[in-house]
Amino acid sequence: MTRKSMVKPMLIAAVLATSSAGLSGCGYNNLQAQDEQVTASWSEVVNQYQRRADLVPNLVKVVQQYAEQEQEVFTQVAEARARAGSITVTPEVLNDPEAMERYAAAQEQMTGALSRLMAVSERYPELKSDALFQDLQAQLEGTENRIAVARNRYIQEVQGYNTTVRQFPTNITAKVFGMDTKPNFSVTDEEAISTAPSVDFSDSANSSAE
Repeated sequence: MTRKSMVKPMLIAAVLATSSAGLSGCGYNNLQAQDEQVTASWSEVVNQYQRRADLVPNLVKVVQQYAEQEQEVFTQVAEARARAGSITVTPEVLNDPEAMERYAAAQEQMTGALSRLMAVSERYPELKSDALFQDLQAQLEGTENRIAVARNRYIQEVQGYNTTVRQFPTNITAKVFGMDTKPNFSVTDEEAISTAPSVDFSDSANSSAE
């Protein structure tokens, strides 16, 4: 290979190395990594909410065997599940505050409807002692805890990403590449960020009774 033919590949390698170093130094690589982490943590949130939705039909079915007259509660659960399922969860949701708010609101309505459904069991001792109901209740409580963990992880990932997007000099890089802050779940209790609450539907039932 002649000296002249060697110059071009060396120049290309030098340009690539310089570009890579520049992108790393301006925070581009870190922004991309954090963006991927946000997306991954969001997928886990969606997966856990879907897991909960999949439990609902069987849960309603076993409750109906003992409490057919609770049609209002069954209707509320069905409507809440349909509303939550009607929201298309795409990556664009992560950049749309209104879409995020609608999704979160729908899932909170689902939580409320399920709490009312579980409260029904307090009025039916035979239902509470049903082995299938007990198993479904345990699965639901476990899923609620996993939802809390997934949400908290997402909250933390978004907080980290948004901080990077706002800080100098990475805020300049973010603007250049069109990377804006992302909407997040609202947190009224800072402790909820790091602690998954224990789900106890019996408490909801007692509160409803009062």
